[in-house]
Amino acid sequence: LATFLVPNEDGRDVETILVGREGAVGGIVSEGFLPAYTRICVKFGGPFARIHVGKLEAAKVRSSSLRNIFARYADCMLAQIFQSTACNAIHSIEQRTAKWILAAMERTGDETSVPLTHEQLATLLGVGRSYASRVLQSFKAERILDTRRGSILVRNRDGLKLRACLCNEAVKMHFEEVLRGVYPTEEREAG
Repeated sequence: LATFLVPNEDGRDVETILVGREGAVGGIVSEGFLPAYTRICVKFGGPFARIHVGKLEAAKVRSSSLRNIFARYADCMLAQIFQSTACNAIHSIEQRTAKWILAAMERTGDETSVPLTHEQLATLLGVGRSYASRVLQSFKAERILDTRRGSILVRNRDGLKLRACLCNEAVKMHFEEVLRGVYPTEEREAG
């Protein structure tokens, strides 16, 4: 699980989008040699493939299909950014908390927990740690989740979905429409 961080004038980084097993980071559309606007931070390790940006660019030059896939993926990333901006403007902290936890679960493939600290969740939400902790405590009181040192354990996924806004679902639908098959389904994982 990786996140794109945007630095702020007060020295804090704001997390803007998450990228997991559905995506890629670095050299997506910029031919890899332009200065990056954001910083990418790997939050949680897992299997990944790494390719030198020069080799990737050479492959894109040779393959219009590969260029097309990267262009479509860039469109999906932009959709996630647009949706995140709209979400931050209209949804409650509780809705966004539930959304981020569900999004992180889907992107890591873990159906029961997310290795997020209160501080990391607060950064994703753009709020103070104490406020994020209060939201998590209310979810704990409702038996939706529990927390352990460095992780959030989901006890009631359906309850969490009921508390979440639909922004993550909208992004997933766009990914599926533009890059069919990028999000694993039960059928694809079983096959």
